[in-house]
Order: sequence, then structure tokens, then C-alpha cells
Amino acid sequence: MNQILRHADILRADAQVHLTRATLTAERPRALHGHDFYELFWVQNGKIRHHLPDGPQTLSEGAVVFLSPGQTHALQGRGEHALVVSLCIHPALIKALAKRHPLLKGHLFWSETGLVQHHRDMRELAGLNHAAVQLERSRCDTIAAEAFLLPLCAELTGEVYPPDAPDWLIRACRAAQDPAVFQGGAAGLVSLTGKAHPHVSRSMRKFFGQTPSDYINRIRMEHAARALTTDAEPISQIAADCGIPNMSHFHKLFRAAYGDTPLQYRQKLQRQVVQPS
Repeated sequence: MNQILRHADILRADAQVHLTRATLTAERPRALHGHDFYELFWVQNGKIRHHLPDGPQTLSEGAVVFLSPGQTHALQGRGEHALVVSLCIHPALIKALAKRHPLLKGHLFWSETGLVQHHRDMRELAGLNHAAVQLERSRCDTIAAEAFLLPLCAELTGEVYPPDAPDWLIRACRAAQDPAVFQGGAAGLVSLTGKAHPHVSRSMRKFFGQTPSDYINRIRMEHAARALTTDAEPISQIAADCGIPNMSHFHKLFRAAYGDTPLQYRQKLQRQVVQPS
């Protein structure tokens, strides 16, 4: 039977949020656990394995995950120095935010899926960690919790979808940010819709002005660009993580998106971080 964590056991009487930093071991968790609160966690360092009812996912540094009450999961480190920052958030706070900000509906904690994943690049992750330190130093009351959450929510819900696009297509495009989806290419996107490929392709062209392949490849190249500046993995592994094992094709797509080869991009961005030009 899965363990259920409860916010009444974690939050102080006057607190709306509790922040925990944890270095994860490589020991496989014995079982998944659930919770009656909203949880936000991100991978601050290293890699982790995120165990879910449908199977595990590997998350790298910068992965940000929003979990709703009732979602079961467990975390496991991969390699050394796997560090996770986790927030236990009072359900009343999340419900109040949704009431005051209707545009949050369908996003993040307010998604119907119960689990939403995003990614922060090196600079964005630094900003997130700075905000987390400010939260730790606060009373963790409603004002402090909202001061942390609202800027993050505003950033992550900033992608604008065509207002006349059907809901099934928008849901699939949002879900396509997940590596488990974009690794499957256009077929992975199409499979989420439950529609025939020609119908999805026509709808993508009509509402987004691009094919499913174009849309997925943009997401793949954004993922590759983040990995090239934050990871030390071989470029061939990054290509494989994008779902593109053909290196020639990967180089072609990346150069079309960023104007440099993956190696040139990595060298230039890493050099700028150490010594700005």
C-alpha cells in the first residue's frame, strides 16, 4: 500500500509552503508514495530517476515538475550528487491562485493530467534557486509563497497558443514538452491526440502554420541547446536523448535552428558563461 504524506504533518500552523533540499541515493525506492498537497520539485544538480505508476523517467538538471494531490511517485538518484529541491504547498493556496487568476486553468498545477514537466536552462535555474533561498528566509506564509510561485507560473504559462485551436491539439502540444513524447517524434505527438495522422497534420498546418515534425523538431532542438550548455554528455548521447540517433540528421536540424554545429554552440556558450564576450 502506498504511503500518503499529509500537509498537516509537514507545514507549520502559519505556513503555506515548506521547502526541502535532498541529496538522493541510488537505492531504488521500495514503493511509490502519494500526498494530499501540491508538490513542486526541480533537479538542482545531477540526474534522477522519477518513478511513476506507468514507469520511470530520467530527469536531468533543470527539470521542473508540478504534481497534484493524488499523483503517486518516488525519486531515486542516478550517479553522484543528485540534488532535488522540493516544495510542499498547501492546497488552499493553489485553489486561491486559480480563483484569482483564471488564465492559469489548464496549466501546471491546474492541468487535468496531475503532472506537468518543464525545464529551466542554466540561467533560469539560477534565478529559481535564488528565489528559493529568499523563500527559505521568509515566514513561508501566503505572501512569501505567492511571491515565489507567481513569477514562475507567469513564465511557464507564457507560451501563447492559437485561440481558435481545438483543445485536443493544444493539450497534445503542451504534453509534447515532455521528453517521453518528443523522443517519439511526430508520431509521439500524434499518438496523444487520438486522431489520424493526416487530420493532425492538417490541423497543425491550419492553426500553427507548421507540420507535426516541424513542431517536435523545434522542441527537440531547444532541449538539445539546453543540454549542450548544462551537461557534459557526449553530443551523440544528447542526440539520442532527443530521439534522433542519426548524427547527420541531428547536426542538420541543429544548425538550421541555431546557425552553429552542436560543438560550436557548446564551445561558444560555455566560453561566454566563464568569460563573457
